[in-house]
Amino acid sequence: MTRPLASYKYYDFVMAAFVTVLLCSNLIGAAKAAQVTLPILGTVTFGAGVLFFPISYIFGDVLTEVYGYGRDRRVIWAGFGAVLFAAVMSVVVLALTPAADPFNTEYQTHLNAVFGNTPRIILGSVTAFWCGSFVNSYVLAKMKVAMEGRHLWMRTIGSTICGEFVDSSLFYVIAFYGIWSDSQLITVMVAQYVLKTSWEVIMTPVTYKVVAFLKRKENEDYYDKDTNFTPFQLKV
Repeated sequence: MTRPLASYKYYDFVMAAFVTVLLCSNLIGAAKAAQVTLPILGTVTFGAGVLFFPISYIFGDVLTEVYGYGRDRRVIWAGFGAVLFAAVMSVVVLALTPAADPFNTEYQTHLNAVFGNTPRIILGSVTAFWCGSFVNSYVLAKMKVAMEGRHLWMRTIGSTICGEFVDSSLFYVIAFYGIWSDSQLITVMVAQYVLKTSWEVIMTPVTYKVVAFLKRKENEDYYDKDTNFTPFQLKV
């Protein structure tokens, strides 16, 4: 018997952490193409937000593994709403006429430079995040049932490979096609996909510890055997 949603001690905290990471990674540094020089590989170009966005997928893995697809679905929709509100707020703030003084006139220029592409970034992020997150959660839930709960590392990495492929294929094309050159777009897209999936591999020991802690504390280890996997509902 699965307990009511409100009886979980840590579910709300995980949801809040997920939404925080999602918002920050999509608004801070999402438009910046950064470079780093690595041994053998040389100079690698990547989106600055990629350093932190994969953490949201780790939270997604933890939520599905411990609480099940239905509760992760609620978190995905919460993140969707938060990002959508950020988009609306950015459009309104940029549209407001700044006060007629040198500071605010210059500040408006900086805001336009940083957030001027926000509606398009948000469209790309919402689309990519929504599709990629549901693919990630679905694959992990199905693999857990098929593997009877064994090989957590295989499930988290496998689901991330699928989810991040969808995410990476959508976000940069929607957000930056026509703004960046085609070669830069492809370079950043490939680098993002490799870096994001690598993050999942590197963080696997941490994922194991968090999952074990939550399963023990929440007394929950959900298997999605009879779950309705439609993304278009909030019911658990």
